[in-house]
Amino acid sequence: MATDGARLDHTTRVLHLGLLVFGVWAWWIGEDAGDYHKPLHPGFTLHMYVGLAFTAVLLLRLLYGLLGPLEQRFSAWMPYTRARWAKVRADLTALRGLKLPEPVTHAGLNAAVQSLGLLLFTWQGLSGTLMSIAITPGERATGWLHAVKEIHQWSQFWIPAYLALHVGAAALHALTGRHLWKKMVFME
Repeated sequence: MATDGARLDHTTRVLHLGLLVFGVWAWWIGEDAGDYHKPLHPGFTLHMYVGLAFTAVLLLRLLYGLLGPLEQRFSAWMPYTRARWAKVRADLTALRGLKLPEPVTHAGLNAAVQSLGLLLFTWQGLSGTLMSIAITPGERATGWLHAVKEIHQWSQFWIPAYLALHVGAAALHALTGRHLWKKMVFME
């Protein structure tokens, strides 16, 4: 597993940047997608294409997490074993004591937050792709498609909450002198 001083590979960083750019962009313009039921629907069209680009990057990240280098595979870091959950609990205990846990890429609370993000983003990608196929622009969504659309729109709440958690943790670590964000942004 990569630690605070370890370098992340270029593919991981490029995919992370792609998720950041297309994910935030799709979220930012998501409110404009409400025009899907109108005869003219440029907000929906733009949101759909940006969302599909996001989903393509996400699909690449998921494939990389399944088939990429061993240390980047989900099987190497997702907290699904007792030992990995113990690290998550230890990090939460440290936080309760007002101490930042040691930053370890893909371990403990870090891995749990990243796993949650991938799960939520996968829902957004799948539901968005389904809607891009099933929604008829100019008509309102009904039945199961309306339910999928409504749940998809919950992202207006959870995406900013996830970003606050993810970026906030990096900012807190930077305040303690551990500039983890530089590994991702400047590819150090």
